Amino acid sequence: MSRPFSLPRLIRHIVLTLLLATSGVHADDATDLAQKVYDRPNGRDLVTLSRMVLTEKGRAPRIRELVTYRLDKSGGETANLIRFLNPEDIAGTGLLSIDKTDGSTDQWLYLPALDRVRRISSERKGGRFVGSDLYFEDLQEHKPSKERHRLLGKQTENGILCDVLESVPIDAADSVYRKRISWIDPATAIAQRVDYFEKEADAPSKRWLLRSKKRNQGYWTLTDSRMIDLANGHETRMVIDSAQYDQKLPAKLFTPQTLADESLESEYRP
Repeated sequence: MSRPFSLPRLIRHIVLTLLLATSGVHADDATDLAQKVYDRPNGRDLVTLSRMVLTEKGRAPRIRELVTYRLDKSGGETANLIRFLNPEDIAGTGLLSIDKTDGSTDQWLYLPALDRVRRISSERKGGRFVGSDLYFEDLQEHKPSKERHRLLGKQTENGILCDVLESVPIDAADSVYRKRISWIDPATAIAQRVDYFEKEADAPSKRWLLRSKKRNQGYWTLTDSRMIDLANGHETRMVIDSAQYDQKLPAKLFTPQTLADESLESEYRP
């Protein structure tokens, strides 16, 4: 004959069952949200003309003009090419990123003054990209499968009631960040704010803020955003002036050879 549960044991059993069930649902919901953000429709390819505005106390803003190209390849790879157009001291500088299906990323930097392409090592993922507040890692994709996710609740950001999502790298060596906390608009799967945590688990070092977006060819374009260094107030603002989706960009555009030869990609500029 089986022995009946005592009341305390029964209560503990019920509480434990509820806790396990609840944590599982929350984990599934968090992972689903992270995947929804990653899968948000943004065209097979994209070309943008943008401005990067660097601001720091005591100095006039520095404005850089750039063109970017993105291609979603078959098999799950994504390729991105960034080329600076102005001012003269940075014109021609380029970055090529290939985000692979396994979550790893290959990156190459071209510096006109040296006239050579240099591969970016994984140890430099925390390096600042051309003196901005963007790290090389910030220009890579974050695949949801490489992180653990959990929902922290709901909070209003940018006038929208958002789901607050925490994402922690499964392998700490994969990221310079200990974690990211994102405020996600559940209607569009677009982050309104992202806090980045490096050394301190309870104090972010950087903050990304979305300031405006608009519909273009049926896709949402993030037209104005800022990355802020919370320690010194230095700010990098990204403004997209034009965006063209589904232009049938060729795969040959996203190679180290094209990165080193600006003439090979200039015909695809808007």
